[in-house]
Amino acid sequence: MSAIRLLVLGAVRQHGRAHGYQVRNDLEYWGAHEWSNAKPGSIYHALKQMAKQGLLLAHEVAPSTAGGPPRTEYEVTDEGAAEFFRLLRESLVDWGNQRQESLSAALGFIVELERAEAVALLRKRIETMEGWRSSVTDYYDPTKGPGQFGHIGEIMNFWLASADFGKEWTLDLIARIEGGAYSFKGEGEPFVGVLGDGEVNPYATGVPHEGDDK
Repeated sequence: MSAIRLLVLGAVRQHGRAHGYQVRNDLEYWGAHEWSNAKPGSIYHALKQMAKQGLLLAHEVAPSTAGGPPRTEYEVTDEGAAEFFRLLRESLVDWGNQRQESLSAALGFIVELERAEAVALLRKRIETMEGWRSSVTDYYDPTKGPGQFGHIGEIMNFWLASADFGKEWTLDLIARIEGGAYSFKGEGEPFVGVLGDGEVNPYATGVPHEGDDK
């Protein structure tokens, strides 16, 4: 699953309505361009594609003062909201895809869920990891070390170590959430990592253009 769809839907949803540069600016503020495929071209492409798919509603607003095309603002539809939550839940649970960017994207929106559901999904993630690990140790004995398969054993050794760390990290996160960390759905105003109008983004990789609706 590509993390870009979750990131873009979530960013637009947090604004209510947002144009392409706002989405790009927010995701760069998160550093998403460093750990995911949230590059400018991918962001603008995702906005247009999801508008065609009915997940986003495109609004043309006033033309730019520089004479360029009208700026397009996007709004999440009911279908888009359903897709957002599907991707969010799937990314919190799924260990099998081994893609950290999907989990990273989901963590950015985890407070959109109720606290109990977030914990339940993370516990399911641990079950998925444990099931995968068990299937590997059916033929690979970690107590014998990777050498039992020659240097190829280092591949299985690496993924087992990743699963073990992933379980430990997830248990720590669950403990923080169960301990009352963060504001989840229904608990008041959550922290929202978006930039205000005119607020400078220290991580921006580009300069906004009037009428930018790519």
